[in-house]
Amino acid sequence: MLAIPLKRAPETIVTFLRDEEIDALLAAPDRAPWIGRRDHVLLLTMIQTGLRVSELTALTNGDVALGIGPHVHCHGKGRKQRITPLTPQTAAVLRVWQRERAGNPDNPVFPTSRGRRLSRDAVAWLLAKHIAAAAPSCPSLQSKTITPHTLRHTAAMRLLHAGVDTTTIALWLGHESTQSTQPYLHADLALKEKALARTTPVGVKAGRYRPSDALLAFLEGL
Repeated sequence: MLAIPLKRAPETIVTFLRDEEIDALLAAPDRAPWIGRRDHVLLLTMIQTGLRVSELTALTNGDVALGIGPHVHCHGKGRKQRITPLTPQTAAVLRVWQRERAGNPDNPVFPTSRGRRLSRDAVAWLLAKHIAAAAPSCPSLQSKTITPHTLRHTAAMRLLHAGVDTTTIALWLGHESTQSTQPYLHADLALKEKALARTTPVGVKAGRYRPSDALLAFLEGL
């Protein structure tokens, strides 16, 4: 009997936030009440670290180190543990939040109003709320389906744009292999355009070729 090859499903390009969208989202929470300050720190931490929602909600005060070499210690899939560095900006915001948050080392970094751990649904809900608040000032947010995992993709894309290799990105995100980071390469239109700009068609002198507007529009639709 002939084996019929399985039809490959088309790969979905990952959704991520661009710089102006990140800025709009981080500016959305009203930081007058403590919940708004919590949401701002939570969103910033998600975007910078790329933690999974389960890893983020499991963070305790004792998992956050804000001295020399600031980082968070998280518990990932399969009970694997890893350390994720924090940028000076994220560390500074977390430092202020932890002074306000206080609590014991085993208390959640991002608690509910009753001091309990946030649920996955609660994180998804607060993200949707702040996306809706940010959309009027950044209309491109309205055209995207944004979930907590989108912020994880955003962290990966920011690392990629900064020149970080895919092996390091895989370690950063806690992936089993670099194969999981390949979708980020496909999603990066900027890399595609740079590669296209370096390609000179046969019969055209180097330095004189520019992709047509129609071709660039086609690439943007990939």
